[in-house]
Amino acid sequence: MTMGSNVSLSALSENVGSAIVSLGWSSPTGQGDADVSVLLLDGNGKVRSDADFYFYNNPVAADGSVQLLGKEPTDDGSEDRISFDLTAVPAEVERIVVAASRYEGARFGELDDVRVTLADAVGESLLRFVVEDPGPVSAIIFGELYRRGEEWKFRAVGQGYESGLAGLATDFGVDIEDDEAEPEAGYEGDPERDPEGAVVADAVPAAPAADAPPPVTLEAVPAPRPPADEETAPKKRPVRPRTAKKKVTPPRAPVKSLAENDAWKQARLFPVSTLKSDRDREMRATSVLLSVMAQVPRFGRRITAPFGAPSGRMETFTEVSLPHGDTPRRPDGVIRVERAGKLWTALVETKTNGNPLKSEQVQAYMDIAARRGYEAVITLSNDVALEGSPLVDVKIDRRRKHQVALWHLSWAEVAHQAQMLIRHDGVGNAARTWLLQDLLHYLQHDNSGCHGFQNMGSAWVPVRNGISDETLCQGDPRALEVVESWERLVRQVCLRLGGELGQKVLPAQRTRRGTDPGARRARLADQLCLEGRLQAELRVEGAPGLLGISADLRTAKLRTSVEIPAPEQGYPLTWAKRLLRRLAEAPADLHVETLVEGEAGGPRGTLERLRPEPADLLPRDSATRITGFRLSLFKGMGSGRGNAESGFIRSVDDAVHRFYTSVVVHLDAPAPGRAAARERATV
Repeated sequence: MTMGSNVSLSALSENVGSAIVSLGWSSPTGQGDADVSVLLLDGNGKVRSDADFYFYNNPVAADGSVQLLGKEPTDDGSEDRISFDLTAVPAEVERIVVAASRYEGARFGELDDVRVTLADAVGESLLRFVVEDPGPVSAIIFGELYRRGEEWKFRAVGQGYESGLAGLATDFGVDIEDDEAEPEAGYEGDPERDPEGAVVADAVPAAPAADAPPPVTLEAVPAPRPPADEETAPKKRPVRPRTAKKKVTPPRAPVKSLAENDAWKQARLFPVSTLKSDRDREMRATSVLLSVMAQVPRFGRRITAPFGAPSGRMETFTEVSLPHGDTPRRPDGVIRVERAGKLWTALVETKTNGNPLKSEQVQAYMDIAARRGYEAVITLSNDVALEGSPLVDVKIDRRRKHQVALWHLSWAEVAHQAQMLIRHDGVGNAARTWLLQDLLHYLQHDNSGCHGFQNMGSAWVPVRNGISDETLCQGDPRALEVVESWERLVRQVCLRLGGELGQKVLPAQRTRRGTDPGARRARLADQLCLEGRLQAELRVEGAPGLLGISADLRTAKLRTSVEIPAPEQGYPLTWAKRLLRRLAEAPADLHVETLVEGEAGGPRGTLERLRPEPADLLPRDSATRITGFRLSLFKGMGSGRGNAESGFIRSVDDAVHRFYTSVVVHLDAPAPGRAAARERATV
């Protein structure tokens, strides 16, 4: 689409009762980000009340018409997805505005491929609009859905606001207030509303029941330190709309055990000791997951919302039998969600212990779902799906009036959502928290088979040997197989680290706009053959820079690193001393390198050698301009293709966790506007 054009949704698809709108962008440095927002407008072009403004702290409409689904990684950045149930939009709402805003002085002109796409209820992409050269604006209206008689149409807008989110929201009648007037989260007497709609008297987390078993002990990961000036002087927060704060119910510290000795095992709601076969694991895992989804509504919504399910009453079933030719089929599970008299239904096919999904099995469930009017088939396994590389090949009959969406979920994503709710977001109820803790304990047990991505594939050993003896040639399909496995591993590392931190962690790609995923992976495979290295970068919210991971298959070494920009004021020696003070608790073998302008590299050394002599970090020529510092840790790389103690996958997980917890958390968060300045310099 082009700016100002419009199109009727019914002319593009028959499945437009609901739609998924995705806002995306990419960044040359992989660090650009923005927040999406939605406004429901009446005939006067204004919101009926502030409740018609949906953003990061108000993500779901009470009637299920709007759901902000959050960010998902793409091959060249990330995108935010929004689910619309157009049949549930109130009659007095005539327009739905879809927008996004940047923060801390950043502008959309610093991003590439600023775009909006729209897909129908089965995930079929219907339209795409790219905002060309957005310029120095901090908020953009990407497009709007509007009524024309009995149908909905979409208009490509592309209008920018230099005044940001506050200016955009004010134009449409939203009252903006300063957060300084709000009481802090957790303040006694601060009224809140939990996700099920009940008003909570105060924001102090409820204590667990006296007879509740102690929760699973989860290792805490500290957040990055704020800058020194923020530690000493309070900083006024930016103006943003007021909203109710989330009720957080963190797990309490475990009490002293009453067991006679450490060999005793605590009784569990979901035992794993009796699991003997893959079939037992699949049935148990499906039943455990679906039952907790139904009993913990917030968790159930976290799992199903990305698939277009409404926010409503959920029921789950296992061991169902559905007719299919002469032989009935028995899917592993069924999810049914009811909202305002409408039913959303999905079949679930589960695999555990690394077993692959079977195309013919999934195809049969797609056919059954289409005939019975189900909305989706959800596959669940240890594997991680990649864009442009489906896990199973199925044929979709476009002649059918009712289309079925095929979605994939990894066990690592399930554990991530449980971890986020237990540690950070809460579920507002001690019993539900305990249920989630027992589910997480089950998923993380070695015998459950729900371990996430755990195998680099059959090509891993031949590729390593080929790189070692220099016999691997460009174009070898095994190199492409390893690159795809590496990408799956990186996405899983992001999920695990994000669950520990309670922050967004996404893979960052430095690619040009419009890059085809297959072409990009083929280029990385050729690069692997030439250089013998696998590389990736992670964007961690609040970190001072991108967290880099490099696996050198020639030397069997893993390198984790981060680049810190030089301060804008002060003297170089002061910068070096302050950095070393920050790293007082970092490992002694941490490598510190000074980055200088116009040269390959500056002075470098280990932290142990540099601590007594910070001046060794400065170039000999005082006129040389220092642009930043690179911190790196090196670790031996596992040789096996699996997740054993000596496996490659575990070594990558351990390296990222060690680097973040021992190095990154001691560093200053990026100063406002500095990330934007780095992006402009790179461009």
